[in-house]
Order: sequence, then C-alpha cells, then structure tokens
Amino acid sequence: MKKNWVIIGVGALALAACNEAGDQSATYGETAYEADTTAGFAPDVAERAADGSAIPELADIPITMPQLAYTYDYRWRLPSEEIGALQRRHATLCEQQGPGACQILGMSKTGEEADNVSGVLQMAVASRQARAFGALLEDEAQDAGAEQVAAEIASEELSKRIVDTEARLRARTELRDRLMEALETRNGTVEELVEAERSVARVNEEIDQARSWLAEMEGRVAYSRVTVHYETGVPITNDFMSPVEGAMGALGSILGYVVAALILIGSVALPIGLVIWGIRVGRRRFAPLPDTATEAAT
Repeated sequence: MKKNWVIIGVGALALAACNEAGDQSATYGETAYEADTTAGFAPDVAERAADGSAIPELADIPITMPQLAYTYDYRWRLPSEEIGALQRRHATLCEQQGPGACQILGMSKTGEEADNVSGVLQMAVASRQARAFGALLEDEAQDAGAEQVAAEIASEELSKRIVDTEARLRARTELRDRLMEALETRNGTVEELVEAERSVARVNEEIDQARSWLAEMEGRVAYSRVTVHYETGVPITNDFMSPVEGAMGALGSILGYVVAALILIGSVALPIGLVIWGIRVGRRRFAPLPDTATEAAT
C-alpha cells in the first residue's frame, strides 16, 4: 500500500512537471508566434523555434518598386520679343529626341510683342530621360539669355492604385469567364440566361474601364509631364532709360486716371448745374412785380 502511494505521488509530480513545462512551452510558443507574426514569419517557423530546432532560412521577399508619376515645372523670364524664338527652340529640341522619348502635348503664346507676353509648352518625356532633358532645356534658355524664375519636381505615388486596379481586373475577368461558361452550358431558364448575358455585358464594361485606368496610370509612370512657362515680367535689362520709361509710363497712367475722373465728375455735375440755373431763372421771371403806388409813397 505504501508502495502504491509512492507511485501515485511520483506520477502526480511528473504530471505537474509536464503541465508546467507545457504551460511554459505554450507561453513561449505564443510569444514567439506573436513576435514572428509581427516580424512577418509564418506560425510553423515559430513552432519549430519553440521546439529548439534551428530556424530555416526564409526565401527572399519580392520587393515591388514604387510606381511614381513625375511632373516637372520650369519657369523662365526673358524679353517679350525673344519668347517665341526660345519656345520654338525648346519644341524643336523635343522633336529631336524622337516620339518614343518626347512628345509635344500643347503649345501656346499670348500677348503682344510690346506688351506682357506669356507662353506655355507642355511635353511628355520618357521618365528615364526627364532630368537629362530638363538640363537640355536649361542650356537652351541660358543661351537665349533667359532668367530662370522657378524649377519644381513633384511626384505622385500610384503603386496602390495600380495594384488595386490589377486585382479588380483579375477578379472581373474570372467572373466573366464563369459567366461565359454558364452561358455555354445552357443550364437554366431563359430568364436566367438573359440575365447572365446582361451580367457579362456589365462585367465586360467594368473590365474595359479598369484596363483604361491601368493604361492611363502606367502611361503617367512611363512618361513624365514637363511644363515650361515663359513670361516677361519686369525687364531684365539694366540700361539707364528703363527706369525713366517706367516712370513716364506710370505718369501717363496717372494722368489718364485724372482725366477719367474729371470726365466722370463733369458728366454728373453739369446736369445738376443746369437744373439749378434753370430754377433760378424761373424764379426771377415769374416773381411778382412790386406795386408802383407803394413805391411812390415810400
């Protein structure tokens, strides 16, 4: 009997030790699982690490490069009579790169030669060559004596939108294939088949729309938008007569405002003066004459 109690006690101690070890192992396993899950490891790797075995090497995780759409904006200042020539030189420079590297999207010029002239040149340049092309534009502008006012490079992250659009395109393509398979088997009523055909048409429209969005975003990534602004602004010449001409122009504007104010005042005061003069003349003409007898007695 005593021997049996000893066996039971040993068994209880062994069971308690096993439970404690199991609790510790479970706690360690949960901690390792949480740490490995946070770090991006799979649960089975955490279990093998908890068992004491070596952690196997993980395969390299594929890294997707960010899809960036760049926009370049340049602003140049130069005399009004030279804006058209520089704009044409920049357009010719774009055409020399070839249609695969640079394309002209728009070109405009406003203003008179003697007045403030402004121009805009919009181009689509291959992203790999955009910065080098910007340097060529700068060289042409400096040769023409232009002054750079501003230069800006901005980008927009399109990776998430591209991935989402690709996933939507795959899902809609699979749905379209299943609907087409249902139509080919001809299983169902006429109403169901008609509804399936309508669903196929709607899905095809969504697929075309997704493909259009994807092509537009990929095009923005492949080709950067380059915009060049031309303006006159303050003359960049430093001759003696420039301040004098500016003062004369300002004086002429001031005199013009004065004359305009006089004309406005005259157009309002003249009718009022004529009315007042007419009232006075009327009072004098229709006023009662004085009595002659009264005047003689006086």
